[in-house]
Amino acid sequence: MKKRILIGLGIAVSLFLILFVLVVIFRGQLLEYTIKQVEARIEKKYPVDFTITQAKFTDLNSVVLSGISMVPHDRDTLFATDSVHASVSLTSLLRGRIGFKKLEVANGFVTARKNGEVNNFSFLLEGDKEEPADTTKKGGRNYGELLNRLIETAFDNVPDQVDFKNLNVSYVSPNRTMDVKLPFLKIDDGNIDAQLSVRLDSMVNNMRVQGTIDPGDYNIAASFYASDAKGIRLPYVKEKFGGTVTFDTLHLSLQDKTYKKEKLTMKGNAKVQNLVVNHPKIATEDVLLKEGAIDYVVTIGKDFYAIEEPTEVRINKAVASIQASYQNATSKIIDLKINTEPIPANNVFESLPPGLFENLDGIKAQGDLTYKMSFHVNMDSLENLKFNSDLDASKDFKIVQWGKTNIQKINGSFVHTVYEYGKPVRTFTVGPSNPFFTRINAISPYLRNAILTAEDAGFYSHNGFHEEAFRQAIIANLKEGEFVRGGSTISMQLVKNVFLTRHKTVTRKVEEAIIVWLIENLDLVSKSRMFEVYLNIIEWGPNVYGAKDASRFYFGKQPSELNLAEAIFLTSIIPSPKRYRSSFDSYGNLRNFKGYYYRLIGGIMRRRGLITQAEYENLYPNVRLYGRARDLIVTAHDTSQVEEVDTTEFELETIDLLDF
Repeated sequence: MKKRILIGLGIAVSLFLILFVLVVIFRGQLLEYTIKQVEARIEKKYPVDFTITQAKFTDLNSVVLSGISMVPHDRDTLFATDSVHASVSLTSLLRGRIGFKKLEVANGFVTARKNGEVNNFSFLLEGDKEEPADTTKKGGRNYGELLNRLIETAFDNVPDQVDFKNLNVSYVSPNRTMDVKLPFLKIDDGNIDAQLSVRLDSMVNNMRVQGTIDPGDYNIAASFYASDAKGIRLPYVKEKFGGTVTFDTLHLSLQDKTYKKEKLTMKGNAKVQNLVVNHPKIATEDVLLKEGAIDYVVTIGKDFYAIEEPTEVRINKAVASIQASYQNATSKIIDLKINTEPIPANNVFESLPPGLFENLDGIKAQGDLTYKMSFHVNMDSLENLKFNSDLDASKDFKIVQWGKTNIQKINGSFVHTVYEYGKPVRTFTVGPSNPFFTRINAISPYLRNAILTAEDAGFYSHNGFHEEAFRQAIIANLKEGEFVRGGSTISMQLVKNVFLTRHKTVTRKVEEAIIVWLIENLDLVSKSRMFEVYLNIIEWGPNVYGAKDASRFYFGKQPSELNLAEAIFLTSIIPSPKRYRSSFDSYGNLRNFKGYYYRLIGGIMRRRGLITQAEYENLYPNVRLYGRARDLIVTAHDTSQVEEVDTTEFELETIDLLDF
């Protein structure tokens, strides 16, 4: 029995040796046949003429291919190269394909062109032209399926060794030009090393790329290093968004990917160092992030995009878990969740990028902070929008050292500067040394209660934020497609006026929220003092700031002498004080549209017991102007009338309608 087995093995080995010898002897003919098969397969799959002019072996398994080109039918050449030196697997030739173990390419050119609807590359993304159309699929393209196909095609064709020299890739269209030059690209035993120059229109990025790749596991990690002092700049940010984004180093990795139930899930991480962002809507100066990182899990499907657990984002020393999704199968649905574990408070403040939150620079704190936020909206039913945001502190949390700004300064006299369009226009002291400063108990209760009714009914009970008002503001802004309502409380308006410039940036709103949270949660300033400062600094007209200045400007009175009608008028112009003249006709009479506002605010004040029934019944929407305001507003000799505009909606934007 053993003898038969040995004889069988001997025959098998002999046959293999004979086959190997035949392959070696006829490898040239086999290579020529295989190349014809490859050309035929490519031309059957794609509408192209694919040509390899010459192929020959230089030793046992090394070949030289020359005159390689791919020309789409009736289109410009997509790919061409002078020569390819490669190590070929002989066993792959027996299977009718060319399997490269080592690939050397010199002077390769890939040129993609597009002019209107005509291009020479889109066929590569369309899959097999013989594949029958799937009529069960409706709607737009599944980008998860497309990306999965690109990833697998790229990884499945990576040789063990790569040595590219002078590889050029370009994209040309009437509006865009892109050129990528690789003086060299090497892959050896899974290690990547390359020099890269990318020109997008007039922007040029020069960088070095190093990393590793494991095609079998769809695993790649690459680091991009700027090779000049300009750094690496993201293209088209200036043209599309009006800003710039630059960084020194970028690390990217794909660690795993799965495609299941028509959804692609990718896992990996990214890290950026010395990121500089400049955009007028983010901040007024460069924002520097020394280090930011993300460990991501991303899923892409048809009408579905998601950032899933356990995605974590790190900004310097602060770490947060993020979940987000966008789906548009039947309607647009957006979900976002942000959660953190307890973070040392010092790590939070030290992680804030310089240039982003000026008043918080240098703060030292003890204890921990925890943040949770959830957001959900169906764009077809905005009224059901959900928003919750909570920043919690440990019991031992406290500020042990103020930095650039002492938030507690508003407890005493301080110098206040008014800004317009980011520029200072007036500076005055908020305190007894200023003759226009008025203590809160010397301001008419009518004015105090009217402002609270219209601006922030829950001021004395909430902790600085009115979540429902903010939710309503988000709904209004989404409906209009632009920012039309802020949802600010008096606490937020006070902080904005005292500590922040008037530049409307995203980061200013975040800084405003942090300062409000510190004031309210640490009881740094009493509610009464906050309201008092607010009443002494808000704008009420042309260079008119504070209740005393406003009372004298419009009515020639002290703030304590204001009646109900005058108080409601002053309240009505707080949202837009520069439009004060539009409230009056040329004779100085309030315009008719003010009547609704008077009935609304007066009615709420009556129901809350802030005025009597008799006061409400005697309330008439008119006031008598004196002094400077009369000189500016009353122009009876000029019969032209200011166009009457219905500003009811604008004036009521800050009123908490739920408290009616």
